[in-house]
Amino acid sequence: MGKGSRDDMLSALPDDILVNILDRLNVPEAARTSILARRWGQLCGKLSRLIISVQDFLPEGVLHSNVSVDELVRTNAAVVQATESILARRNPGEHTIRLLSTTFYLRDDAPLSIGRAVGHAMATHLVEVAKFSVRTGTDDIAEIDDDELVTCGRKFMVFFDACSNAFGGLTSLELQNLRFGESDISSILVSCKRLKHLHLYNCDSGEHSTLQVEHAHLNELCITQCRLTHVKLSWLPQLTLLVFDGWIDFDDPLFIGHVPLLTSVSLTNVALSFNKMFKLSEFLSSTSVQNLKLGFRSEKVSRDCSFVSRTSLTLLISSCVFIPCRFGFSQNAQLKVWHLSFAS
Repeated sequence: MGKGSRDDMLSALPDDILVNILDRLNVPEAARTSILARRWGQLCGKLSRLIISVQDFLPEGVLHSNVSVDELVRTNAAVVQATESILARRNPGEHTIRLLSTTFYLRDDAPLSIGRAVGHAMATHLVEVAKFSVRTGTDDIAEIDDDELVTCGRKFMVFFDACSNAFGGLTSLELQNLRFGESDISSILVSCKRLKHLHLYNCDSGEHSTLQVEHAHLNELCITQCRLTHVKLSWLPQLTLLVFDGWIDFDDPLFIGHVPLLTSVSLTNVALSFNKMFKLSEFLSSTSVQNLKLGFRSEKVSRDCSFVSRTSLTLLISSCVFIPCRFGFSQNAQLKVWHLSFAS
């Protein structure tokens, strides 16, 4: 069978099958099929999964965390062009967008262009899942100083204020290397009414600040390497997963309020022998946690698990140096899985 015959067989497939095939490609790969024929270009306007990331426009083998300034500008411009082009091909209201995910750098006017294009798509289409992953160009927190954190935080808030329609429809938001004003995070949570997933990496409102979180729909919250003294989960009725990696004060770093659906908790920090010991029972006793991961690197792990009264609990503890600890479980505890892993 010749090449022409194979092409004819592929073209003979109905649109819904071809769209299903294209949905399995990233946006740059799907867009390249438009050179095959006019029909393929029209199919790109029917895609239900739109994942547009700076990583897809980098040269092979180059990671987003190790990008030159020129390459950063080029890839960001490519993301803007791809986002605007792929969304402009769609007929308003004709096809549901199951996933619209964009990953880009917080630089120049690119975020504003992306935000406006996404906001327009949300106004004219049903978008089930929408995600922004906002990067600053470095993943190493040692390479970014306080002034840069403040500058990046201000740039993000300009983006946020200019693209309220897009943020109002987001269901997932990933942020890194931002220092916010005192009320900025609260404003973001209020505006992002549909938000279900929030990941903060090296974000705070000033060193030794407190993060207070209230949201009706937030389902997953990840706080990684943020210079926070306290995190207060005041009212999160839909929260099921909490990841808290790194805090700077052992004096009651975590307050858990109304979180009736919380089932998975991961706590990781460098815990030295002179740090104050905090008891898990003090903030987990009123929860329904079934999966608990403790990663207290260095010298100390928690010694109190007396809160446990679940029918199933998975407990993973990792520590470089394991000192004598006591794990007391209530008489009603029935542990189906008990997993201790000591990392060297």
